[in-house]
Amino acid sequence: MADAPAIDLEHLKRYSGGDADLEAEVFAMFRQQVEMWMRLLDPTGDEEGWASATHSIKGSARSIGAHALAKACENAENQCQAGATARSVSAQEVQACIDNALKFIDQHTYKMRIQALRKSSQRENS
Repeated sequence: MADAPAIDLEHLKRYSGGDADLEAEVFAMFRQQVEMWMRLLDPTGDEEGWASATHSIKGSARSIGAHALAKACENAENQCQAGATARSVSAQEVQACIDNALKFIDQHTYKMRIQALRKSSQRENS
């Protein structure tokens, strides 16, 4: 999976029907979820907060096709009762996958905007 994109667009298209506006909305919700739940992904925090955060981010990741992030969250979930050192490593892996997913989203969104502008420009010139 190392060479796989951070987000499986085919997976996402099965749920969005290829609707760019819906994808943008889903990406925005994903960003909000990640921001909210990452606050609880504290290696020294309580088990309940850790379990809730990893499980919730995993669900959000799966919904958009961020398979590597979902796997990292699954691994982190299994560290619920581990010590702070093991949790810290897991939190870093989750954060790295989140960073990759958000970078992918930004690049994909930019690409889609450029394509939409080109189509709009072509229609105006026709």
